Amino acid sequence: MKYRSVFDIIGPVMIGPSSSHTAGAARIGRVARSLFGREPKWANISLYGSFAKTYKGHGTDVAIVGGLLDFETDDVRIINAIDIAKEKGIKLRFIEEDAVTDHPNTARIIIGDHNGELELVGISIGGGKIEVTELNGFELKLSGNHPAILVVHNDRFGAIASVANILAKYEINIGHMEVSRKEQGKLALMTIEVDQNINDNILIELEELPNILKVTKIVD
Repeated sequence: MKYRSVFDIIGPVMIGPSSSHTAGAARIGRVARSLFGREPKWANISLYGSFAKTYKGHGTDVAIVGGLLDFETDDVRIINAIDIAKEKGIKLRFIEEDAVTDHPNTARIIIGDHNGELELVGISIGGGKIEVTELNGFELKLSGNHPAILVVHNDRFGAIASVANILAKYEINIGHMEVSRKEQGKLALMTIEVDQNINDNILIELEELPNILKVTKIVD
């Protein structure tokens, strides 16, 4: 097994008490915020399994909200994240779900404002690491531990190759890539984790490709 740093072994620098229930939860919230691209005006946060049973005692609620506010896992403001969000006028709703999920530390986050919504399902897999397993109805596998781009595109021949060619032109190495679609020939989603952050000019060039509808990046 390979580790990127010592923090993959001992866990991240964080506000406690739990790497899974606090640091991981904060990262799930922060990935949702990054993909949404702005501070939401409201958030419905559904918690499953262990998250639902212990979220108040382990600070999962404040951690997710801290992530939605774009706080790092070691930001002391996480402790007061819910109060800070309310001061900003952000409406919060926590829902304890009974449904059985594939992983005990699962959260479904729906955030939005007057310009749109985003729905994300994330799991905290231990040591502060996470996986995003669903985004706006698309199944995916996104670690949140590497720079990544998400490409919404028409499910057409050549779309994937055209994106890969642009990344190759700029010597961007792909570490992991998946494609998900809801229905053949309709919308699809590319999830591409890369080894370096991608310049905004490259994103613009990708969006200009045929059948590419939207490109969003997540910075490591």
